[in-house]
Order: sequence, then C-alpha cells, then structure tokens
Amino acid sequence: MKVGIVGVGHGKFGRRSDATVQELAFEAFKAALEDTKNLERKDIDAVIIGSSPEYHKQRSIPGVITEYIGMNDKPTWLTEAACASASAALMSAYMAIKSGLHDTVLVLGVQKMTELNTAEIQSLMGRVGDVQWESIFGTTFPGYYAMYAAKHMNVYGTTPKQMAKTAVKSHHYGAMNPYAMFQKEITIEKALASPMVADPLRVYDCCANADGAAALILTKDDLAKEFHETPVWIEGTGSASAPISVLRRPDMTSIPSAVAAAKQAYKMAGVKAGDVKVADVHDCFTIAEIIALEDVGFVKKGEGGKFEEEGQTYIGGKHPVNVDGGLKSKGHPVGATGASQTVEIVKQVRGEAGKRQVEGADIGLTHNVGGIGQYCFVNIYGR
Repeated sequence: MKVGIVGVGHGKFGRRSDATVQELAFEAFKAALEDTKNLERKDIDAVIIGSSPEYHKQRSIPGVITEYIGMNDKPTWLTEAACASASAALMSAYMAIKSGLHDTVLVLGVQKMTELNTAEIQSLMGRVGDVQWESIFGTTFPGYYAMYAAKHMNVYGTTPKQMAKTAVKSHHYGAMNPYAMFQKEITIEKALASPMVADPLRVYDCCANADGAAALILTKDDLAKEFHETPVWIEGTGSASAPISVLRRPDMTSIPSAVAAAKQAYKMAGVKAGDVKVADVHDCFTIAEIIALEDVGFVKKGEGGKFEEEGQTYIGGKHPVNVDGGLKSKGHPVGATGASQTVEIVKQVRGEAGKRQVEGADIGLTHNVGGIGQYCFVNIYGR
C-alpha cells in the first residue's frame, strides 16, 4: 500500500500578532481542506500536531487545536522533535496509514514563537543542546552553527561570499512567495555588510523566528484519487538521530543524522540523489544549506559552497534548492517548518508552483533537521 498527500495548506509566516496558535492552525487546515475534492472533516481519522510546546502560553495544544478546527472527537496527539516536529508528525501519519490503523490523517505543523521575546527564545533554543555540558555556558543556535561554519571554512575553504550568495538566492525566491516572512531581494554586498551575530555568521546568514502553520492531509492509495486528481506519493522516508552534544560528534562539517536519513530515503524510494529535481533543505543558517547539499548527496563533501557560488541551486541549475525562500526567507516557526517544506514540494511535483516552478519536477526531496542535528527526517516525493 502506498501513502499519498491529497491536500496541502499554508498560512502566512511572520510576526502574527493577529492570530492565536489555534487560528494559525485553522488557517492552514482550511486551505488544505479546500485543496482536496470531496473530502470532509468526517473523512479524517486522526489529527497529529507537530510543534515545540515550550513556546506557547497554552499548554497541551493538540487538544485545544483539534477542538478549535472542529475535529473532536477524533484522536489527536503531539510530536516533538525540535525544528523537525512537523516531519515527525508526517512520519507518524505515514506509519499510522501504512499499518492500517487509520485511512486518512491530518498533519498540522504550527508554532507561535513571538509571544516570547528574543532572549527567551534564544534561551529555549540553546537548551536543545546538552544542558549539562553546553547550554550552561551560554550556547545559542547561531553559536552552534558558527562552529559548523568555521570548521567548514577551515577544512574546505568555504567563504563568507559563498554563504552570502546562498542568502541572496533565498531572498530572490522568497520575494516571489506570498507566504514568506521576508519578501524582498538582497545583494551580496548588503549580506556581507550586515552585523555579525556569531562569527562568521552575519544577520543575513541567519533565519528569523516566526509564527505560522502548514497542513497536510494523507491517505492510502485506494482512496487518494477520490480526494485529489494528482496525489503526491511518499516514495521514501528516512530518519535518524545523532548525539545531543556536539562534543561527541565525530565531524563538525556534517550532520550525521542527515547522511543516514538520506541513505534510508533513497534506498526505500529506489532513486539516487541525481534523480531529485527539486528540494527543500533545512537552511536555518546559510552554512546549514551548504552542508545539507553535501549530506544528501547533491555534491561531494566540501563542494557545497562552490555549488552555491555557481548558482547551481537556482531554478535552471543542476539542483534547484529552497526555491520557496527556505527558512532563511520564509522564517522559521519551528513546529511548522517540516510541513511547510512538504507543501512546497507537493506543489512543485504537481506543477503548481507558478513562477517558481521547476520544470520536470517529478521527484522532490525534503530534509528537515531538529535541534543541531539530534534528529533528521528526509522524504522523497513523486507523482
């Protein structure tokens, strides 16, 4: 039995002072329902929420959201894997359908981060690292990825200009995405002149905290055509974990969970990296995109920076990547990001991405990292 995606919905990412977390979820859910045909609430067997609960004033948000969107008395639960929470929800839905437990499942990735101030958010995110040996010394996410960047630069010669070129690409496509937090182009000069956050990462190397939601409706193959004319199939899925402490990582130029998850997904789908026509990878920082290109096998180790500098991740390049703006331009509501990536790839595979459409995008990939690599989920999608 195959599992397909028959409905996708995406809300606006940004500082959403106009909406509660429930309202953000409803915005995406409503869009996903409208994306289907002949599918009603009664056809959905379960609701799985991907979110990181510490950011919300409301506790136990799956119950609150499921009530608000009119899905009581269906079962509901939360998956939490830091920035990969929605991808964990997607895998849970896939397993529930594949096992025969449920036929049709709603996945909602949602996060409202801006109820907290920047210092509170940085403190929370820092505690995704090892609280015994690392976060007590003031680690932050920019600090962690600055270490990745410095090591990658030292070993492979990656340059600030190459990282800036990655940001320029992200903002180029974010300017075309109505859901993105930042819808404006930038120049390499502006990126390189922006203030330093954690050396060598500058402001334009870093994604922004955001509010937002994205929704996915999954079902089994013999129902899929009833609910959408062009179901997009999950052809392969992979997930892996890595030590929580970077002190125990063998290599600071790669995320081992991403390498392992990608291998699993390719094997299950029966494809190779070169077969992927479009991808969304986890670019919480520009160096993260460069490393992701290498970890999922689009380029050899150490060649990610050069690949970006050559423009090969643009539409028309060898591997179009993050042509929705990525986390860098869309913003990063941590619980929603994995679902947002999947919405984009589903639209690409259907041929519905408009002026950001990649020609011939019959196979797509998402790569979603949780924390500093403690979790990673890689999925392959096809028509």
